[in-house]
Amino acid sequence: MNKIIKRTATAALMSVMLLLLTPAISSAQSTAWSVLLEAAELSELLASNSSVRVIHVTGNFAEGHIPGAADAPYARFRGPQTNAGQLPSLQNLTLLLQTLGIEANTPVVIVHQGSNASDMGAATRVYWTLKSLGVQQLALLNGGFAAWREQQLPVSTVPSFISASGYQPGWNSAWQISAPALEQVLESPAMNLIDSRPASFYTGQQSVAVRPGTIRGADNLSYDTWFDNNRLKPLHELDVLFASKLPAQRDSLVTFCNTGHWASINWFVISELAGVPNTRMYAESVVDWAQSNRPMDNQPGRLSHYWSLTQEWMRSLTSATP
Repeated sequence: MNKIIKRTATAALMSVMLLLLTPAISSAQSTAWSVLLEAAELSELLASNSSVRVIHVTGNFAEGHIPGAADAPYARFRGPQTNAGQLPSLQNLTLLLQTLGIEANTPVVIVHQGSNASDMGAATRVYWTLKSLGVQQLALLNGGFAAWREQQLPVSTVPSFISASGYQPGWNSAWQISAPALEQVLESPAMNLIDSRPASFYTGQQSVAVRPGTIRGADNLSYDTWFDNNRLKPLHELDVLFASKLPAQRDSLVTFCNTGHWASINWFVISELAGVPNTRMYAESVVDWAQSNRPMDNQPGRLSHYWSLTQEWMRSLTSATP
């Protein structure tokens, strides 16, 4: 008799626990985390998980942002004007993460304005930086804040109060390569360099560096390959592109551009969406590489280069005319 009573009591207790756990289980199933979120998915995630930290990295934060989000200007994650691809000091990055209330286990969603495909480079560069600083759960909003507005989701103009964290990050260089390290392996047959810039930069017709052209041995895969307008293509379409655009040999793959902005888009797509392990980025990119006498391809003659610069200057004058 006592055994029957004990079994009945145990069954009743398990039923109560199951009832209590069911909402949490359902919530977890309906808000699965992904490194690339659509606006509706982010809205659902925020409704079910108050620990998610949303940070806006481009756009006018005061004019509108996702409610509860933090203002995290992209410039604070970048280097000086002479080479924006350089990383700020670890001390400055630590202070920034603490101000944003970010710990290693804080789920962080990075939001760019969504004004064009290039703008996503701000979000992917910040993603790369935070991952290298040890933040374990990261995501981007596909289409940025513009996609959020298109879905007519709530927008706030009220400053958000963010409690500071005490996080003391270290830097993990697993997804980074420096210029000296790249020079050492440049001639390796296993090295796959991907110039993420539009073709005019790759061929040396256009340049913002002291020398036009590309790093010796690089192939060109422009960052905008992956986009439909301002959004990354659906994953099933990206899968097709991965098969046709990425090199068959992927053991040592490095992305670069002018200053590590467009390169971070290619890095994100290849590393985080295609799942190619050990994909690295040369953050300082061609602006840094060209400052020293390092080997480059596609360098036009001096006269041709100056004529290209003159044409670019003339186009800028024309475009500035009302």
